[in-house]
Amino acid sequence: MSDAASVHHSASGGYTTAADSYVRGRPDYPVELEGWLLDRLDLQAGSVVVDLGAGTGKFTPRLLQTGARVIAVEPVPQMLEKLSAALPQVEALLGTAQSIPLPDTSVDAVVCAQSFHWFASAASLAEIHRVLKPGGKLGLVWNVRDERVDWVAQLGRIVNRFEGDTPRYHTGAWRKEFPFPGFGPLHEEHFPHGHTGAPEDVIMNRVRSVSFIAAMPAEQRAEVEEPVRALIASEPELSGKTMVTMPYETAAYYMVKEAD
Repeated sequence: MSDAASVHHSASGGYTTAADSYVRGRPDYPVELEGWLLDRLDLQAGSVVVDLGAGTGKFTPRLLQTGARVIAVEPVPQMLEKLSAALPQVEALLGTAQSIPLPDTSVDAVVCAQSFHWFASAASLAEIHRVLKPGGKLGLVWNVRDERVDWVAQLGRIVNRFEGDTPRYHTGAWRKEFPFPGFGPLHEEHFPHGHTGAPEDVIMNRVRSVSFIAAMPAEQRAEVEEPVRALIASEPELSGKTMVTMPYETAAYYMVKEAD
């Protein structure tokens, strides 16, 4: 059962309208993450893993590659429809992190890719703990723009001034819930990679896919897109290019549910 009241307004409004931009603008994940899923989360044939806050299924193929049975849980129907159309072999359930529609101790792992900051709370962690088997793993994954690159940092400054109260990875607020009773310590790794494509997708659609920007009225979104286009036109690495690369770093965390 999906509890709409538990979904932040930027997510419920923005992702309802921006599912297409999300698909085109969001980067994939580095190949090194395949080994991380196998070695750190112990995913394999016979495992059951929940893709929590699965969105349009951007991360779901990585989970399928492990051979595990994948269950996608997502609160925004428009996102879940995209996932189901692209990945009909995945069981797709409408639900939230506070109300996962699965039995107690029924899954081997829960993975939150690009999503945990939306629902980082004691209630969510208690619900994840409920559905995990003893010894089960919780994985948290984020693709983060590498703002050590100057033009990427400029892009971040343009976008971030509109974020308001929207939960985001870069604030670090999600860390306040750890350590959490019933889980072991949080382990952390980082993997560099890049997203290459047309500037309209790699930069413009990436910006449009940001929840709080997608939720804006069209005329207000122009206030964001205009300086982004000006940045593309003025930056030597971007100006006049048909293909560009946005540098990213993938942050991957996991923790283990302790035995009772």
